[in-house]
Amino acid sequence: MNTLVFDIETVPDVELGRRLYNLAGLADAQVARAMFALRRQGTGGDFLPLEQQRVVAISCVLRSRDGLKVWSLGDLGSGEGELIQRFFDGIDKYSPDLVSWNGSGFDLPVLTYRALLHGVQAPRYWETGEEDTSFRYNNYLSRYHWRHTDVMDVLAGYQARGRVSLANMAMLLGFPGKLGFDGSQVWDAFQAGNLAGIRAYCETDVLNTWLIWLRFAQLRGILSREEHSAELDRVRGFLAAQAEPHFGEFLKAWEGR
Repeated sequence: MNTLVFDIETVPDVELGRRLYNLAGLADAQVARAMFALRRQGTGGDFLPLEQQRVVAISCVLRSRDGLKVWSLGDLGSGEGELIQRFFDGIDKYSPDLVSWNGSGFDLPVLTYRALLHGVQAPRYWETGEEDTSFRYNNYLSRYHWRHTDVMDVLAGYQARGRVSLANMAMLLGFPGKLGFDGSQVWDAFQAGNLAGIRAYCETDVLNTWLIWLRFAQLRGILSREEHSAELDRVRGFLAAQAEPHFGEFLKAWEGR
């Protein structure tokens, strides 16, 4: 079975912000500043509503019979619609088991809203057994099925008060966690044209999620201790073979724990 770990990075949808708040004529940075300020007034926090999020990166870890792969969909010039269609095309083609950290609460709703915006098609993701009976009791949409495992949600016992951040859980288990970049910096990095840095950061997030899932798989008995150790060695081998600096930094931080 193919297992696909995924994570997205987003920035404010300033075009929507202009329409919502009558901000025509303002620059993107000013619109985003207004969106954050209005959100703070309403909730006391900066985190924008899901429909106001624009996807700028989707990163994945794929574990298949062919080995391990870590990458970001598309390239630096790919538009949002292309990134999202590529994500759902992969599900249509391979029907992987999905793994995420807060994917049910954030990534998948955002991807769905933006898929609607761009006219994306995703029939396999929405399959619940009408065309393929194997999806009747195990599909991507049910919170309590295993075809998509939101590791944060499951480990918290589906209780909001039990949720832990990806960074803290990674650190608890001796994994690298954040490497000097976090989600609060994505908008500034995007404005500075550093999409490559955002994609690299997203790739380290999916690596942390994969390592946590492997530990969870050992807990569930899906992996024996020996198999779990072999999977960790596979990740280390992959990282050591890559030329991109963020993979080397991730391995170095992991070895230093």
